Amino acid sequence: MFSHVTVGCKDLNLSTKFYNSLLLPLGYKQREVTPDGGPPSACWVDPTRLLPRFYVYIPRDKKLASIGNGSMVAFLAPSIEAVNVAYEAGIKAGGINEGLPGERPNYGKGYYGAYLRDVDGNYLHIAFRADIN
Repeated sequence: MFSHVTVGCKDLNLSTKFYNSLLLPLGYKQREVTPDGGPPSACWVDPTRLLPRFYVYIPRDKKLASIGNGSMVAFLAPSIEAVNVAYEAGIKAGGINEGLPGERPNYGKGYYGAYLRDVDGNYLHIAFRADIN
């Protein structure tokens, strides 16, 4: 359904470090972003697919990045252990806890997830779904 998801950041190096910590345990890899005259950015993908992609950008309008009220990015994890490892890595890289890893039976049987905010305050969810894995 999605081509890509983008969030803004204030410090690309800090955000890149955070997202490498969070996304590598989930099996996503950082890929090179070809300079095209656009704003500085970083990108991650599932190494077996070209899309979807997740980007972190310095805002094109050069204004300060801000979080969206009510918006959230949810990353799919291959296992419960991957949720735990990614969450801990994200916290150690400067993320803020918004919901410890655990079962979320209200979302469905076999649903396990964690919530945190990145270094810019973007709201993130890491989810393992036994119903699709």
